[in-house]
Formats: sequence, structure tokens, C-alpha cells
Amino acid sequence: MTPALEISHLKKRFGGLPATRDVSLTVMPGERRLIIGPNGAGKTTLFNLVTGDLTPDEGSVKLFGREMLKLPTQQRVHLGLARTYQILTLFPKETLLHNVVLALLGLDRSRWNPWAYLAGQRRLYDAARAALVQVGLGEIAERVVGETSYGERRRLEMAMALAQKPKVLLLDEPLAGLSQEERKQVRDVLNAVPRDVTIVMIEHDMDSALAFAERITLLHYGEVIVEGTRAEVVADPRTKEVYLGE
Repeated sequence: MTPALEISHLKKRFGGLPATRDVSLTVMPGERRLIIGPNGAGKTTLFNLVTGDLTPDEGSVKLFGREMLKLPTQQRVHLGLARTYQILTLFPKETLLHNVVLALLGLDRSRWNPWAYLAGQRRLYDAARAALVQVGLGEIAERVVGETSYGERRRLEMAMALAQKPKVLLLDEPLAGLSQEERKQVRDVLNAVPRDVTIVMIEHDMDSALAFAERITLLHYGEVIVEGTRAEVVADPRTKEVYLGE
């Protein structure tokens, strides 16, 4: 079976400082992969290299067997790659619905033709509403983002990504800063995502993340030092030393 995401010997330096050191990992279709590691381990940098926000010095990134490194970010999205960000990127003065529509419009060919966009507006809005319902925000679709809670904004960003119908979804700390109830809401959304979407998640909330993940990759100083099932990674002494501080 062709991997959903295959990263091989990926390297990136900022000046003399290596951010990723020969990182390789393989994520199979439908898998739920967790990437953990202390601050500065290179987790978000890895996502940025996969999405095209950064250009690696060496290595390969393949999406279902297709090399991605020479493709612009927009084309990677068209091929089925979507992500959320550690720092929220929303339009606070717009409604939740309009935020999702804008995310969809960026991928829609009609964006170059204002008349075609007007004709297809209902289609985009229907898709946006469906995505908001999927994350439990359907009832507040018309609310302005600035009037929502932080947890609702986290779910809104997930709706914007899911509306794009991704094949591979990258989530950068979706539980960060959330209350216990908000974490449960996000976990419920994740558990309901169909298996035809592969999910790779960066997270520091170990209890929630371990319950979600099937395989775990531990990064430290830009290197993969442990990888395996939940039980294998938790039991590995390097995890306790590097991540848990024991």
C-alpha cells in the first residue's frame, strides 16, 4: 500500500542551527499519527516543510507517492493536504461561516471569475455550513469570530481545514490552551473524522493525544529518536528522559 505521507531524510538549517536533522517517517492511509517532543524539537518546522511554508535543504516529501517539494503550497492543498496552525489565523471581524467560505474560495477556480463566483456562491456556503456542523458550530455559523470563545475558534480552524476535503490533515496543537470541556469537544470532532482522512497531530496534552494516536513519533533537537505504538513509545526510557523529564 502506498503511504499517505512519506518523509525521507528531511533536513533544514537556520544559519548554523539545524531545525530538522535527517527526519524520515512514513504515515499510512487512515492512520492517526502523533508527533511529540519538547519545545524546540522541530515539530512545527516539520509541518512547515511538508506544507511548503519552508523549503528544506535536503530530503523528500511524498503525498500518496507524489513528490511535493517542487510544488507550491497551493498545489499541495489541491492534491489533498490541509493543516491548522499553532497560532490561529482567522478573520475576527467576519462570521464563522464567512471564514470557512473564504478558505474554500481560495481553492475554487471561480475565484478568478467574479460572475462564476456569484453563481457558485450557494455551493460554497452550503459546503461551509456542512463543515461547521461537522465540528459542532452549525448553530453559531452567523456569529462574528470576535464574539466566540477560544475553543470555538480552534474548532472553526478545523472546520476550515475539513471543508477542503483533505486526504491528509495536519493539526498543530489543536488542544493547546483549551479547557477540559473544550478539549473533549475537539476530541469528539477528531474521533468523528472518517478514516479516508489521514491525521498527523502535534500535541503536548499527552493524555488526550495518546488516546487518539495509533503510532507516535518523538522528535528531539530535530531528530526522530523514538517511534512506535503508544505502548512502545511510553515504555521507552528515552521518552521518559527527553519528553517527560524523568
